[in-house]
Amino acid sequence: MADKVKVTLVKSPIGAIPKHRATVKALGLTKMHKTVELPNNDATMGMVQQVRHLVKVEEA
Repeated sequence: MADKVKVTLVKSPIGAIPKHRATVKALGLTKMHKTVELPNNDATMGMVQQVRHLVKVEEA
């Protein structure tokens, strides 16, 4: 298991519920197709799981 994951915003959070928009912002994703590297821990994966319909995840 990798110790980092790459998370990319692939769908706009404009129509999403406010809690999901806040989660996307907390992940550091501000624009479409922006990619951030985050630590692979339970907190990060829980956030990614909540907005899995908006992001793409890869092992880094």
